[in-house]
Amino acid sequence: MAHYVGLDVSLDETSICALDENGNTVWQGKTSSKPEAIAKALSVKAPEAIKIGFETGPLSTWHWHSFKEMGLPVVCLDARHAKAALSMQVNKTDANDAYGLAQIVRTGWYKEVEVKSMDAHLIRALVSARSNLVQLRTKLSTHLRGILKTFGLFVGTTWNGAFEERVRELCFGIVDLESIVEAQLSVWRSVCEQIENLTRQIQAYVRSDQVCRRFMTAPGVGPITAMAFKAVIDDPGRFRKSSSVGAYLGLTPRRYQSGEVDKSGRISKCGDSLLRYYLYEAANVILSRVRKWSKLKAWGAKLSKRIGKRKARVAVARKLAVILHRMWVDNADFKWSDAQPA
Repeated sequence: MAHYVGLDVSLDETSICALDENGNTVWQGKTSSKPEAIAKALSVKAPEAIKIGFETGPLSTWHWHSFKEMGLPVVCLDARHAKAALSMQVNKTDANDAYGLAQIVRTGWYKEVEVKSMDAHLIRALVSARSNLVQLRTKLSTHLRGILKTFGLFVGTTWNGAFEERVRELCFGIVDLESIVEAQLSVWRSVCEQIENLTRQIQAYVRSDQVCRRFMTAPGVGPITAMAFKAVIDDPGRFRKSSSVGAYLGLTPRRYQSGEVDKSGRISKCGDSLLRYYLYEAANVILSRVRKWSKLKAWGAKLSKRIGKRKARVAVARKLAVILHRMWVDNADFKWSDAQPA
């Protein structure tokens, strides 16, 4: 008899529930969250498992790839869909969640999530690490500016890495302040060095990757945006239509329709927030800095006059994501327009 298995995964232990075709419990228990331990328990307690389901989470990528290598019939469930079903239970326990997940995979009422490759996660980790360090550098420099303002010292605008020199110049001779500032400047300098190292890694990867170089033929798209887009999408074949990429990245408006009520709200902001930020910045560059004319820029310029610059940037970011996906599918570079603005 076929078995359907639900896994409620936590950091140390995983609750397991195996059901038969009629929904009767075959076995319930706990084991270590290591994929090998889970597979060993299933081989003994549910040897006829035809579906093994668990929710998306911090460990889902590791478990999914490990189970696939072992040849197990694993499916990764959308946590939002699973939550809607599990919320019907009176008592919230790990055992009950595992039982609910097993029932979900048995009935087929679930949405399977496409798990990205480990290479895509590695690329995304590189882009994310650089972004976090850039935020830390900004936070340190802002804090230093605030400290110096207290004593009537103003850093002002600095260019080409002159921030450190300007700060030292301002607090020169103030012994107590120098020691406080020096501690933070040493960290700021180290963060800047690591940002440069990660930036060089990104540039080296992009130079050797044909897909990223093709993305960079589009206006406003640099190495970081190209690399982030490739990491998040991973496989362009996941999308039947290129227009679906905008919704996947949270760049389409929410909608509520019931009876006579039909309202559209702000963008959903689901999906990868970092890539969404990079696409928005690329859209801003297209509308304000790129001088070469294109249909995308013309469309964004008309839209900006009608609905405002802020909403136009979001619309251009969405359209840029769709264009990048189509370029990837068609193996084609960005098509510029020969027409000039009126």
